[in-house]
Amino acid sequence: MAERKTNSSNYQNQSFLENKCPLNELLYSMSRRWTTDILFCIEEGKNRFSAIREELTYITDHILSDRLKTLEKSGLISRQQFAEMPPKVTYSLTEHGIELCRLLEQLCDFSSVIYEDKTVSALTA
Repeated sequence: MAERKTNSSNYQNQSFLENKCPLNELLYSMSRRWTTDILFCIEEGKNRFSAIREELTYITDHILSDRLKTLEKSGLISRQQFAEMPPKVTYSLTEHGIELCRLLEQLCDFSSVIYEDKTVSALTA
């Protein structure tokens, strides 16, 4: 992935918001394509790169690798590498990752209610 331009107004705005409140940084991270889907895959027990890729049919290896590294760096998942041939790596949720998944599931339920209401309203209007 290309590095972000640090002198762009988008970068400066994002940095300002992230420094203002950690929630902004979390929301930005979770809004990146595939991030929440990867968390949910790991939560469901798909803890190998190939299993996640198989579940998320359209994700590229590059993006999956990038998102896994970002989630690990954020402390939401842990990576365990086994000393065997061929090399084996598994991913698991950390305590923060488990808590975040629980909160994300609540947000999914909440958004279903909101958008279901909007759909019903749009159909009856």
